[in-house]
Amino acid sequence: MPDIAEIDKRYVWHPFTQMRDWVRGDAIVIESGHGVMLRDTEGREYLDGVSSLWCNVHGHRRREIDQAIIDQLGRIAHSTLLGLASAPSALLAERLVRLAPRGLTRVFYSDSGATAVEVALKMAFQYWRQRRRGPRPGKTRFVALRHSYHGDTLGAVGVGGIELFHHLFQPLLFDAHFIPSPGERPARGVTREQHLGRCLEELEKLLRSRGGEVAALIVEPLVQGAAGMLVSPPGALSALRRLCDRYQVLLIADEVAVGFGRTGRMFACEHEDVTPDLLCLGKGLSGGYLPLAATLATDRVYEAFLGEYGEFRTFFHGHTFTGNALACAAALASLDVFEEDRVLEKLRDRIEQMHHQLRTRFAPLPHVGETRQCGFMAGIELVQKREPWTDYPLEKQMGYRVCREARRHGILIRPLGNVIVILPPLCISEEDMDRLLEGIFQSVRTVTHGSQTEQRKGRRKGKREPS
Repeated sequence: MPDIAEIDKRYVWHPFTQMRDWVRGDAIVIESGHGVMLRDTEGREYLDGVSSLWCNVHGHRRREIDQAIIDQLGRIAHSTLLGLASAPSALLAERLVRLAPRGLTRVFYSDSGATAVEVALKMAFQYWRQRRRGPRPGKTRFVALRHSYHGDTLGAVGVGGIELFHHLFQPLLFDAHFIPSPGERPARGVTREQHLGRCLEELEKLLRSRGGEVAALIVEPLVQGAAGMLVSPPGALSALRRLCDRYQVLLIADEVAVGFGRTGRMFACEHEDVTPDLLCLGKGLSGGYLPLAATLATDRVYEAFLGEYGEFRTFFHGHTFTGNALACAAALASLDVFEEDRVLEKLRDRIEQMHHQLRTRFAPLPHVGETRQCGFMAGIELVQKREPWTDYPLEKQMGYRVCREARRHGILIRPLGNVIVILPPLCISEEDMDRLLEGIFQSVRTVTHGSQTEQRKGRRKGKREPS
């Protein structure tokens, strides 16, 4: 048996990973999975507390999805959608339109969340140049929220607001406008409602003065995931929609992370009865099985691309594996499981279970600055002190150390800086949820207590020895 860990360290370049640390560390090599559990090549089992990067919905090796892929493989694995159609992609598009917020009627497939966003940005840009009710070619700019994350391709990075990830590429990017995020922690003495009001005022001021050049506002509805699970206050999304309508700006909803049950409903936009002009989907679309993404558009947007061949109004964009038959078959089976298992209905108890433990166990810990939750998405922010609020320096790797400690409890999670992210598969049982939260609780307590002890020792060492 080859040493996979050593082969990996020699040849594989991992995403969002400092490879020097990786090569020096102990690599976990996943061999198999079942339900919410993963097994490594050493036979150790771990609870998948991050849903294999937020995408696994119904657990690993779900029989119905496995069988759908096998059945489709018996027919064909892939054929292009350029000039041809396929049953899985057509049937899935029909299902998505039925499920999505009313008014979204057309489905454009791609391969990942970032590509779904790229599609939406290009559609919005081209729409204003081609719309029948008078083109407005000057509308070429985009507005995004601070702390936003929409993927790692250059268009998506152009509307990304996380400096750590994006500042290096600034010379390559188009110039977007950024406004304060409703989910940010308000300044001292400012309520969340007041902060939201200020965010909306700033957006309206921008649109009033520059709306003639703004093509679209792009938002992550309800939760900015990569920013550390920043949760917007109620009413934020619907207020953004109203401002977009008032100033003739398209609204792009990036539901790559928050779609397919993560907020407690199929789509986050449903919470505030909002229909965006463009809706980006990915991650959980195929149940977490295969790369698949989609951008849904309204008829208004779609019709701007219709014309005679020689008018060249076509959307000249596509991907080799657009509408891949295996991935679409998996997605159809996943949507069947949502219905047959009444997933969203059963999820309510698990959401409340998580909420109760975050409030009663994690929030009182001295080094937990804040717990944040929206549906089945949660973040625990670690701090040196709450009063005054003092962050741990990132180089201390506190979040990473908690996640390393969690492995000793048989749990795999990933941090976002100093924020511990909790995002298990939707199918997790009550018992496994208790196990997940208990392991994270013990890990937070162990690591933060150890850090406090180190600080005390450091202070003692710093004192002058008596003569």
